[in-house]
Amino acid sequence: QVQLVESGGGSVQAGGSLRLSCAASGGVDSTYCMMWFRQAPGKERAGVGYIDRNGDPGYADAVTGRFTVSKDNAKNTLYLQMNSLKPEDTAMYYCAALKFQCTWRPLDNVYWGQGTRVTVSS
Repeated sequence: QVQLVESGGGSVQAGGSLRLSCAASGGVDSTYCMMWFRQAPGKERAGVGYIDRNGDPGYADAVTGRFTVSKDNAKNTLYLQMNSLKPEDTAMYYCAALKFQCTWRPLDNVYWGQGTRVTVSS
């Protein structure tokens, strides 16, 4: 049974940094696309960044240059380093494991974590 457990969320002032972690288990391996999404209050869930099966990262325009996605295959853990945080980064952040190719709108063959909350104050 696939499990994704996020951690590292919290409250920070604008300009600060946080690092989120997502520990994967239950069969998630390096062939999966690992992604971060977020959902702000009253808004739809949106993609943040990913690492594909080749280890190549990709980012949404809103976070490019500020956020970095990385993965430790030995620990089967995905990370999201968030720097220069802005109030508009406030959201629930979710880890996702996609069985096939990376997509910003996964419909099936995707597993989700429970989320971790990030609050950025001005």
